[in-house]
Amino acid sequence: MSRIRKIALEEHFSGVGFGDYSKAFVSLIDPQVAADLTRRLTDFDDVRLKEMDAAGIDYVILSQTGPGVQVEQDVQLAIKRAKENNDFLAQQIARHPTRFGGFAHLPMQDPLAAANELERAVKELGMKGSLVNGHTNGVYYDDPAYDVFWERMQALDVPMYLHPFNMFDSPHMFSRHPELTGATWGWGVETGTHALRLLFGGVFDRFPNLKLIIGHMGEGLPFLRWRFDSRFAVYPQGVTLKRKPSEYFGSNIIITTSGVCSHPALMGAIGEMGPEGVLFSVDYPYEDTATAATFIETAPMDEKTRALVCHGNAERLFKLNGDK
Repeated sequence: MSRIRKIALEEHFSGVGFGDYSKAFVSLIDPQVAADLTRRLTDFDDVRLKEMDAAGIDYVILSQTGPGVQVEQDVQLAIKRAKENNDFLAQQIARHPTRFGGFAHLPMQDPLAAANELERAVKELGMKGSLVNGHTNGVYYDDPAYDVFWERMQALDVPMYLHPFNMFDSPHMFSRHPELTGATWGWGVETGTHALRLLFGGVFDRFPNLKLIIGHMGEGLPFLRWRFDSRFAVYPQGVTLKRKPSEYFGSNIIITTSGVCSHPALMGAIGEMGPEGVLFSVDYPYEDTATAATFIETAPMDEKTRALVCHGNAERLFKLNGDK
């Protein structure tokens, strides 16, 4: 099988002392599976690198597994822990600088502190952007208070990966069906809705160069672009946008393949987003690296598109050619 070069960017780790936060992330998983996940999350050497090598993944951008400090109630502690996490990750990257990059962990409880930590992480630690695990204690980032953060992020010219977590409060429709509230369905609904709040909240109009990354084949949003335009034209609800809703996809909003190894879904997403709007990822260690690699290598696409999805788009977005 051809081993095309791959870059992956929804690849998680767990920093020292962050196990208490991630208990909420693995609480519904079988204990033996959870123990294996913990082992993989805390490994930066043998297990992780071996799987990368076998799958032809040259480079990964690592991020703290959810939910991290997004659930921290103490704002000052969140600021402190985020800084510690970023310093820890930078130390691991320094041990394998040609294989690892990093996404900053941010204390979104305080928009200005988050902006300052992002700037420190990018300028001093060499981080490639940020990954944020959804809302912060029920606060969403379309709130105008976050404009100070978005302005700084745009100036730094780095993307944010908006990653799922639990809904702040569970709607009645999920009652008696816990299987729907997590990764199977609920996380995608929560994350996709958050992304749409940013879009319809005018964040991309105010800061037109922002790049937001959404995993899991865009949490299904690419497949509804036509309907967003059609129904928004009829039911605008007083919201004014500079472009059609669909036009923010592929420009401000881009997606990864993480956790959705379906050829029909991939080809549909490329059709909606364009070949430069879709990036390969695994969702390590929650998904199987070998399965993800085989999926992208056997996808029915031309080799130019495959190269863009596997590595070219990431190289452009994260300015990696100068680093490799």
